[in-house]
Amino acid sequence: MSFFKRNSLSAKKPSDLQAATKERERSVETKESAAEHGKCMLSRRNFLMYSGSAAATASVISINLFPGTAQAQTLPARVVTYPRKLVAKLSQLQANVPVDFNYPDDGRNTSCMVVKMGVQAGGGVGPQRDVVGYSYMCTHQGGPLNGSYLATDEHRTLGQCPFHLSLFDLRRHGIIVSGQAYESLPQVLLEIDGDDIYAVGILGLLFGRNENLAQG
Repeated sequence: MSFFKRNSLSAKKPSDLQAATKERERSVETKESAAEHGKCMLSRRNFLMYSGSAAATASVISINLFPGTAQAQTLPARVVTYPRKLVAKLSQLQANVPVDFNYPDDGRNTSCMVVKMGVQAGGGVGPQRDVVGYSYMCTHQGGPLNGSYLATDEHRTLGQCPFHLSLFDLRRHGIIVSGQAYESLPQVLLEIDGDDIYAVGILGLLFGRNENLAQG
């Protein structure tokens, strides 16, 4: 039997021997590449361990990124109120004739007016809800609107501003009608006590001020 085996091996063609050699080489390369691949791969156990460590680190970092957030100070609230200022007499108002005054103080950008428009308006007071008050300062760049009140049919407007032609509707809380202003005209809130008209607040921010009431 051994004689026939040797004869059968010696009887193989050179091409068959080369193929067998290449097959053995490929088997060795496959084992080596698998070993190298294993070095680059994480096991499920290692993955869970590393990811848990990373999450813990991230949570620590996120806490440390915002130091002092748990040290907020309690400060007393500053409560301010507008002054109640007598600005006109109801019996003395003439239709569509503004009366000027300053509010809420006599500082800069406080020029205002009160007018009896003869038509009902948003925020109006009086028996006809037609008495309103507004700032004279355009909300765009502070252009003066003094002397620009206009009554046309049922419309009541203030403007056009001499700077950029902004026009405001006094029947609808001073909203912008045209021009480059993008904020409504500040409206002075009014109260009536008998014949007296009082300014008691402002709806909106006066031009050029960070807040309507000056710091004392």
